[in-house]
Amino acid sequence: MSKLIIPTPLRKFTEDQSTFESAGKTVQEIIQELVSRYDSLKTHLLDDKGNIRSFVRIYVGENDIQSLEREQTPVLDHEVVSIIPAIAGGLD
Repeated sequence: MSKLIIPTPLRKFTEDQSTFESAGKTVQEIIQELVSRYDSLKTHLLDDKGNIRSFVRIYVGENDIQSLEREQTPVLDHEVVSIIPAIAGGLD
């Protein structure tokens, strides 16, 4: 099992759970399992085609999946996967 860290802004959709245990072997499998359990998360994490939204950053350990195999990034047992929410703002 791997552990998915759920960021504070999304916890209102997970009954205030901060983590989610998954047997998924890829990031895609883990996210699909998560949104199957907490359906209201689907619109925040996935686009209309079921792909992870471009502004959602997901890390396996300390590595952004964008620099790995994206949704197909393998996840080993006991690895930590983190969802990093997009933060808007900056200079105009």
